[in-house]
Amino acid sequence: MSRSPPRHGLQAMSTPTADSYRAAGVDIDAGNRAVALLAESVVSTRTPNVLSGPGGFGGMYSAAGLGTDSVLVASTDGVGTKAELAGRYGCWRGIGVDLVNHCIGDIVVHGARPLFFLDYIAMGRLEPEVVAEIVAGMADACRGAGCALLGGETAEMPGTYVPEAIDVVGTIVGAARKDRLWPRPEVVRAGDALVGVASSGPHTNGFSLIRRLLDERPAAADADLIEALLVPHRSYLPTVSEMTAAGIEPKALAHITGGGLFDNLPRVLPDRLGARIDLGTWKVPELFARLVDWGGLADSEAFRVWNMGIGLVAVVDEADAEVLGRQGHCVIGSVVDVAAPDAGTVMLEGSWR
Repeated sequence: MSRSPPRHGLQAMSTPTADSYRAAGVDIDAGNRAVALLAESVVSTRTPNVLSGPGGFGGMYSAAGLGTDSVLVASTDGVGTKAELAGRYGCWRGIGVDLVNHCIGDIVVHGARPLFFLDYIAMGRLEPEVVAEIVAGMADACRGAGCALLGGETAEMPGTYVPEAIDVVGTIVGAARKDRLWPRPEVVRAGDALVGVASSGPHTNGFSLIRRLLDERPAAADADLIEALLVPHRSYLPTVSEMTAAGIEPKALAHITGGGLFDNLPRVLPDRLGARIDLGTWKVPELFARLVDWGGLADSEAFRVWNMGIGLVAVVDEADAEVLGRQGHCVIGSVVDVAAPDAGTVMLEGSWR
């Protein structure tokens, strides 16, 4: 069911069709109630560029003011199985924040500023209050980024999802100047510094393993650990804005998502260049240490499953690295020549223990 409210009077009607549909597992009235509950959150994110009001089939956004040299940058992602853990503890609002900020991270690394966001929430049995809480979290993150929550969809899908299951997905669209798109592989050189920006936890990645480890040690899952695991994905938009305000133009930025440092750094490095990560240059948060110990994981796996405390990496020259250091970030390694790319382009050195 779409997020458009029903025409006046329809939601109060009781018909054999509606009763039959409800018996089949889809409650139209519950969907209408969900729309009513989340309406205030959506309206709170409205920006001057939003042209559409509630009730339309599509959201409208003015392109005026973007400039002829602007490029639209878009990304779609979800929160994965973190939603299941959030459901265990009733922490739904953070899931909405997770979704928006993850998507912001995926476009801000290209130099884009967020314009608008669209979401999709699907479940086996619709719970209006849960939907409203998730959307409220999305609205929180959107307002913080100056981004409009332009529209969305809620789907009740019995038979496709078990009653307790929920899937939360979103799409973001932003704009960047064509002459300031990142990465800029042509200027990346061996010897460039890799500056790490701290994450706020696992973000939305690696939760299938996290949940398995928690299930194997339920007595060890104390409240502090659960709270740390469910801290929402931080937004890297303010950090990138601080960089550019300080006159720093990164050569590349990598959002450390699924695949960790191993899989995400190579996405922004040119051929024949790799990354040396100096373990011990930042303090790995205790929650990751506990998970690694519980799973008996080697560094090669841990740093691929989780971000291990680094959520964003900037490729900059040494002088810019000093400026970023004064902003509270740390140099975690450097760009290096790689003679044999098949051997791997990200190398871990030292120990983080």
